Amino acid sequence: MIVVYGIKERLNPIKSQLSDVIHGCMQSVLGMPEDKRAHRFVPLERDDFYYPGGRSDAYTVIEINMMAGRKPETQKALIKAIFRELESQLGLPPVDVEITLKEQQPYQWGFRGMTGDEAKDLKYKVNV
Repeated sequence: MIVVYGIKERLNPIKSQLSDVIHGCMQSVLGMPEDKRAHRFVPLERDDFYYPGGRSDAYTVIEINMMAGRKPETQKALIKAIFRELESQLGLPPVDVEITLKEQQPYQWGFRGMTGDEAKDLKYKVNV
């Protein structure tokens, strides 16, 4: 699951494009299938979103929650691909983007009535 935060006036107009860019990177780097897009957007009022100096009001925070198992080089490749594609496709400079990967063990995920370590029919690999 991916959660994206930003100032609503800047985030709302680009939500669909942001989703496409992020998911495209998830597919190309992690091998995620097209139908595994789980994105949540949290548009915030300006006075509810404090961010570091040197950033513009386009500052965007992307939190990626995923099952543990990806190699550090794979995770780094994902982060760099997102930075690159957001700048290339949306003109969003890397200084205005913060990306965090949050890993949980498969047994800490619950979906379709089971935990992640019980799922034997995933259409993607976790250990890449």
